[in-house]
Amino acid sequence: MQQPALVAQQFGNTASAYLTSAVHAQGADLTALRDIAAGLTGSAKRPVVLDLGCGAGHASFAVAPVAESVTAFDLSPEMLAVVAGAARERGLAQIVTQQGNVASLPFADASFCMVMTRFSAHHWLDVPAALREVNRVLKPGGVLVVIDITAPESPLHDTTLQAVELLRDGSHVRDYRTSEWLRMLDDAGFAGERVSDWKLHMQFDEWTARMRTPAERATAIRSLLRSAPVETRDCFAVQDDGSFTIDSTLFRASLR
Repeated sequence: MQQPALVAQQFGNTASAYLTSAVHAQGADLTALRDIAAGLTGSAKRPVVLDLGCGAGHASFAVAPVAESVTAFDLSPEMLAVVAGAARERGLAQIVTQQGNVASLPFADASFCMVMTRFSAHHWLDVPAALREVNRVLKPGGVLVVIDITAPESPLHDTTLQAVELLRDGSHVRDYRTSEWLRMLDDAGFAGERVSDWKLHMQFDEWTARMRTPAERATAIRSLLRSAPVETRDCFAVQDDGSFTIDSTLFRASLR
């Protein structure tokens, strides 16, 4: 199965779980997204926003009250159906959904005041291609906000994180290091900055259940974490039950 189809299948099967996931539905980063969008509001018009890899729509829901429109964009039709239903329930008529691949956006040049992506890019097959597309569809003076899990700069810890993520979810591609994100943004024509970092606690049973990780893979993850070097276990604050902590980062970028 090709990667885009695998991502769509994985998240199509778990769409409702992501709508109710506390890790995804809560966080100061959602408030930050709304504040950034509100800051783009001019005297005449609210911003037109694109949410790439929208998942269950939490970023779209956060920004919608201060936006003229929000296009929730995702590979998974099932995810988009969850977003559309939740938007109706919340009275957020300014949210529309669009299915597609981030590496080839079906939008005209300079269509959006703000493009955002939250906890999605680690599933993208070609992040540089997606960033070039964002460059194309972003209006002059617009802003790109990337929120994602970030890997440690240490190769030892990085390797462990990628292995754990892939065992849990076969559609995982890579959690990028902060240095990699800044380089990719620069290469795609953006002036990017690392705005904030925070820790996310992953309760093991909830984390694996959300993705319906097979039991043998969950066992392998526990084994990998248990046998990891002490420096790596400390880096991720691994607990006896396999729960652990990972880093998240918010990047803000503008066209150069």
